[in-house]
Amino acid sequence: IMQDSVFNCCFSPPHPPPGRREESHWHGNRAQGPPPNDRRFLIFFDFDETLVDECSDDAVVKVAPGGSLPGWLKDTYRPGRYNEYMQRVLAYLAEQQVTPETIINTIERLPPCPGIPALLRFLVSRPPRDFEVVCVSDANTVFIEAWLQNLGFRQLFLRIFANPAHFDENGQLQLRPFHTHTCMRCPVNMCKAEVVRQYTAQRVRERGGRRYQKVLYVGDGANDFCPSLILSPGDTAFPRRDFPMHRLIQEMEEAKPGEYKASVVPWSSGEDIINRLRKIVEERH
Repeated sequence: IMQDSVFNCCFSPPHPPPGRREESHWHGNRAQGPPPNDRRFLIFFDFDETLVDECSDDAVVKVAPGGSLPGWLKDTYRPGRYNEYMQRVLAYLAEQQVTPETIINTIERLPPCPGIPALLRFLVSRPPRDFEVVCVSDANTVFIEAWLQNLGFRQLFLRIFANPAHFDENGQLQLRPFHTHTCMRCPVNMCKAEVVRQYTAQRVRERGGRRYQKVLYVGDGANDFCPSLILSPGDTAFPRRDFPMHRLIQEMEEAKPGEYKASVVPWSSGEDIINRLRKIVEERH
């Protein structure tokens, strides 16, 4: 049993107050009014190496003195405990007088993956009832908010589920784990399958039991494979071509033919995703 519900954890409303860069919580969204319940499709996006073309945490490390971390700090990393490691890295950056402005500027300059701006523009251009767009990421809320805001796409995302973060009064980026869970596949701080499962169930309840025509998941990493396993046969997984999520899907399809339920559309550019979405919205249901 999960000790924390997704909905007690990090939630970012579509309209953060100006200048405020920290996490909000699920129950805080009631002031925003109820979410729209007429969307046909629910689409989830990862962040690192899906929206941005590198790992945001790695990018921030480059602002450390000398452009790298000391060996003693790197040696504290333990598999599955990356969130705890990043907490130590962020404390070190603050000790080294790396300012919040430097960190935010670094994140805002991260390049998008090929074709991603075009994909996000496509989603913005569609009739409002087509897509409900959600980000689910093992990055943190401050990085994701800053990058999306800078590109002008923050309001496209109804929800951002990520590790809660905020700058404290000393300018240190404080980071917390998203939740606890019992999944053996995923890092201890986040199982994206739990997020996708709980969020989708909650939204279907809020929609009066009306399901989405399709659930779509766009990702790249091993931790994006887990949520793709809970998709239904009518749903679609978009793994980044030749990245770990794609390889894991291929391995499963070879080892257990027919067990992977969702349709699979590998992508190298956001244009690949746009092409499939155009077909999906035109299908009759």
